[in-house]
Amino acid sequence: MSKIIKLGAAAFAVAAVCYAGLVGYVWHHDAQRASAAPPEESASEVNNRVLSILREKGCDYCHTVSSDLPFYSSFPVAKQLMDYDMSLGYKSFSLSAVKESLLKDGPAPQDDLAKLEWVMTHETMPPTRYIALHWAGKISPQERADMLEWIKGQRLKYYTTPDMAEKRRNEPVQPIPHSLPVNAQKVALGLRLYHDPRLSGDNSISCAHCHQLGAGGVDGKKTSSGVRNQTGPINAPTVFNAVFNIEQFWDGRAATLQAQAGGPPLNPIEMASDSWEQIIGKLSQDPVLTKDFTAVYPQGFSGEAITDAIAEFEKTLITPDAPFDKYLRGDDSALTAQQKRGWQLFKENKCATCHSGMILGGKSFEPLGLKKDFAFGALTDTDIGRMNVTKAERDRLRQKVPTLRNVALTAPYFHRGDVQTLDEAVKLMLRYQVGASLPQQDVDDIVAFLHTLNGVYTPYPAP
Repeated sequence: MSKIIKLGAAAFAVAAVCYAGLVGYVWHHDAQRASAAPPEESASEVNNRVLSILREKGCDYCHTVSSDLPFYSSFPVAKQLMDYDMSLGYKSFSLSAVKESLLKDGPAPQDDLAKLEWVMTHETMPPTRYIALHWAGKISPQERADMLEWIKGQRLKYYTTPDMAEKRRNEPVQPIPHSLPVNAQKVALGLRLYHDPRLSGDNSISCAHCHQLGAGGVDGKKTSSGVRNQTGPINAPTVFNAVFNIEQFWDGRAATLQAQAGGPPLNPIEMASDSWEQIIGKLSQDPVLTKDFTAVYPQGFSGEAITDAIAEFEKTLITPDAPFDKYLRGDDSALTAQQKRGWQLFKENKCATCHSGMILGGKSFEPLGLKKDFAFGALTDTDIGRMNVTKAERDRLRQKVPTLRNVALTAPYFHRGDVQTLDEAVKLMLRYQVGASLPQQDVDDIVAFLHTLNGVYTPYPAP
């Protein structure tokens, strides 16, 4: 027995020496890496401090495509652990846009700010297994404070609106403005064209068929139907507040509202027109529309002009003055106690790390099934999402984060439209995106908060 104990002690001693030696090497490697001057620096001292923290703590190991890896990254076990951390880290969050904004002294994406704020506040990064080797990788209280102060400064400089209450200016969300500058004549034309079935091949449906202004800007169907009742592969996103999206469609294949407006008329299972020439041939037979159109677009009908008018109209489809907007502007009575608890739970459970900004979404593309593989069943091209546009493997299964504005009015949910209730949607997001579950009362509170996002649509006055 004593021989076994001695052998065990010897093995432990050898392991301890090896561990100490590895940690010592890692310490030396990290010190050399930290002392190396970055290839670029910002003009801002604050930004350089943040860049230094991100580099010294090894954030770019897992959150960028890093080639500066230590020698032990090829060792058995270490390689598997590091590959897992880097794969999950880069899948969860890329630091590339943040680093670019720091170097250029510009705005970092709002969702990225929210993600960084969450991990700094909850002290979840770097993870424990990283610090076990990288003893210098632990972020100090002062470094966390510096990061949080930079995040606050970004919000105050680039995102906070003047009408927000002082105490809420560091929130990850902002109220919707009451109006946006538009061309009134174009809006009037766009309104008519948005409701004009002549944009479809058989004159049966208009844009409003799938995006009904009296029904939350959607059609209420699992997936939309086009001409001849053809069924499409995807749920129709709301047209309300679409002007605030970073890009349009679930996969972001249209960069602008105008580009999006040009898609459905020529889609064979949506509006199914053969060409813009076919559409223009029908519209030009309408003398009143032709007269009004050429008064605004002297060059006459064209696909570019038609979609420009529709896009201008869609800029007016905003829904300000939700109870939550009033709360952000300082009216504490705009939300009930339950709804306020729901808002806090929403933030505490990472919901605001993707659903941020004016429309609580629409600003990034995230993979469905971040913490646990989503139960897709048979995958379709639609499920592949953003990768269909970028061709980048990292974008596989990513969809644009949908806005939560008016979400209580836009069921069914998700890009497949197969989730019927907010209760179910919240639970699925917690399970697959956060890796958590909550008591039913907490889910009820979050759902109660989501109901505060229903805004008020006011039709733009006719010129």
